[in-house]
Amino acid sequence: MNDASGGKIDASDDGANGSGINRASYDAIAQKWDAARTTLSGSERRFLDTMLDGLTVPAHILDLGCGTGRPIAEYVLSSGHRITGVDQSESLLAIARARFPEGEWALARMEDFSGEVSRRGAFDGAIVWDSLFHVERERHAAILANVRRALVPHGRVMLTAGGSDARPFTDTMFDREFFYDSYAPEELASLLGELGYEMMLNEFLNPPTSGRDKGRIGIVARASRAEDASPGPSVPNGPASC
Repeated sequence: MNDASGGKIDASDDGANGSGINRASYDAIAQKWDAARTTLSGSERRFLDTMLDGLTVPAHILDLGCGTGRPIAEYVLSSGHRITGVDQSESLLAIARARFPEGEWALARMEDFSGEVSRRGAFDGAIVWDSLFHVERERHAAILANVRRALVPHGRVMLTAGGSDARPFTDTMFDREFFYDSYAPEELASLLGELGYEMMLNEFLNPPTSGRDKGRIGIVARASRAEDASPGPSVPNGPASC
């Protein structure tokens, strides 16, 4: 959600196609992104440790929007777990495959992941970190329901979302345009509850400001019910956030 200098730019083009914009942009900046995205922040490590804590090694973790695999999937692999990464950018995935041949890497949009990637009960945990907000909010419920089905009973999901009420917007990073959209934090929490998740960790990674920064939250949640989640929960109304 930040440009190279950390700024954010609001946009009024609600009709922007998130996947098309972001796929082309990430393909174009793959090498620059890889060079910039090398280490975990303290918050990222804490969220990962919360999600992985107590899982039997090797657990099988799904990473939706895995990018180059560094540093998130890298940390999961270094902890002795298995990783299946999904991304729509061929350029980012090529880097992930070359750097981490022990992982499984699938080319797909996160809103379309299916088949072997989403086979029922296949994953002990799922990561949707800095990727869900690249997709139109109307698709978020279905994505999170698919993740819920793919988890073992009491499996965990770790994700980020926007931190305030805002319209969908675009921003620039490395001089390329990216699309962002998300429900407000309280609406997302309600949606996760409807899908059968219970919160383990839910906090601001960076609070919104009165300026351009719309904020960002991090969540770790546990699948609290053994039964299947409904694929079509009621979708919150109201403005998006990111």
